[in-house]
Amino acid sequence: MNSKLLKELPQLLKDNVITQDVASKIEAYYSTKQDDAPNKLFTVFGVLGSIMVGLGIILILAHNWDDFPRTLKVVFAFLPLVIGQLFVGYAIWKQKSNTWKEASGTFLFFAVGSSIALVSQIYNIPGDLSTFLLTWIVLCLPVIYLLKSHSLALLHIVFITYYAWVYGYGFMTVEKSPWLYLVLLALMMPHYWRLLKNQSDTNIASIFHWMLPLSLTIVLGTFVNNHSYFGFLMYALLFGLFYNIGKIPFFDTQKLRRNGYVIFGSLGTIFLLLWLSFSWFWDVKLKSDSFVSQEFFIALILFIITATLVVYSYSKQWIERFNMFPFVFIFITILFFIGMKMPVISTIAINVMVFALGLITVKIGADKFHFGILNYGLLIITALVICRFFDTDMSYVIRGLLFVCVGFGFFLTNYIMLKRQKEKINIKN
Repeated sequence: MNSKLLKELPQLLKDNVITQDVASKIEAYYSTKQDDAPNKLFTVFGVLGSIMVGLGIILILAHNWDDFPRTLKVVFAFLPLVIGQLFVGYAIWKQKSNTWKEASGTFLFFAVGSSIALVSQIYNIPGDLSTFLLTWIVLCLPVIYLLKSHSLALLHIVFITYYAWVYGYGFMTVEKSPWLYLVLLALMMPHYWRLLKNQSDTNIASIFHWMLPLSLTIVLGTFVNNHSYFGFLMYALLFGLFYNIGKIPFFDTQKLRRNGYVIFGSLGTIFLLLWLSFSWFWDVKLKSDSFVSQEFFIALILFIITATLVVYSYSKQWIERFNMFPFVFIFITILFFIGMKMPVISTIAINVMVFALGLITVKIGADKFHFGILNYGLLIITALVICRFFDTDMSYVIRGLLFVCVGFGFFLTNYIMLKRQKEKINIKN
């Protein structure tokens, strides 16, 4: 944007839109801003370089590992750790740039992991992968705040997600839930909060907005043990929470591609509703102890949190008038329990709800002149038609006519939208 504006300055001067004095001030302003701004590309390559150097050292040592005596092995095990600490200490002492801090912190992070692994291998210290990951994560957690490093915070999210996956989904960890994941995630949240306050419009903040809901979506399944039926309700409530977080003005005012919360919430909700729209899903019966299970209490907590957020958002008039998405989790919860006794009612209601959400999304897209939202609504309706294609006894002629109607709807709505947009531009001109 800045370079485009600077290129336009000569033409603006020629057309007497601005004076030479104004043009000089604009050039001085952007040159100062560019000098003060960190080289983001250099930071990215610095972090990647640190990762590659660390992995290269490990590969070199691994190739000749068996030929080294134990003492030398111990030296090599701690050498990357010492080097990493020296780099981090130098970056803090000399108050080096963010690039230095991000790169040195990333190198130290992997040095800690390699040192733990090598020492365990040298002295045959027993332990499983989840314990190793947990030790690694806890040791590196303070470095996030010591360096105020975004790359370390992202690595923290990735590795606690991996830890939860290994601990909760592993073959030998049946009926185990990674509760420490929640503690480790909470310990990282002050860094995320500070990022939202100081750098809310940056690309790194957008990455966090995607990584956090992705991590929670992956990990929630590890808390489902013997009552998998409740797992669907847990995910429906989690996606409802994501969507309502994404509709808070702080996130909603940003570009849609930066708002991972609302995208995860919307897509996840639609996916679950399409899954629940099949009649065979409701054949599952709850066990007698379902209402005292871990899954039920997690679903209850998620419902309370999401409902509280919806009530607060409604009181602040953050919710759009014709938008049904913020309240879908309530309907799913009600239909979930109705479906235990009357599955036909829940199946029909879910199908009607998906169709209504598609129509509402089309209307929102048309009102905002947003082709992406408009076509997303049409895709919801198309997905519903495809689902009914596989579990109904309609003739192929009727099914074909349905697809023709949906395809014609795609063309017609986009054509009307484009025509309205052109008329609006012509009126402005």
